Amino acid sequence: MVIVGAPTGVHYSNQAGGYACHQPVQEGYLLPLFGTRLDEELARIFEEELHGHGYRPIAWSPRLLELLRAAVSHLAVYGATNRDAVYPASLALDETRLDETEEAWVRVLTPDGPGVLIWQNSD
Repeated sequence: MVIVGAPTGVHYSNQAGGYACHQPVQEGYLLPLFGTRLDEELARIFEEELHGHGYRPIAWSPRLLELLRAAVSHLAVYGATNRDAVYPASLALDETRLDETEEAWVRVLTPDGPGVLIWQNSD
């Protein structure tokens, strides 16, 4: 799922950060992602490459950053409210907010604006 940041009065949380078990919160609305095994590449980055230590702060090497960019760009949303968006619309890594990115809580850009990509935390 993607939580798109918006003043909705609804707050979503997800267990994130690998073994740290953080509970970050984002106000907004949910956009579903459709497909099977969508989190496979993300799990490989956070569980294998980072050895389950996918909590902030993460030192993003150029190689890891490229893996994360690629994993995010392969995901697409179908329910954007931005009528000018092409469907399905690919997500992009929000590199201005990398310091807020951790396992199961990745800051992304959607057709509707900034959001958070979430999935099941490995812990």
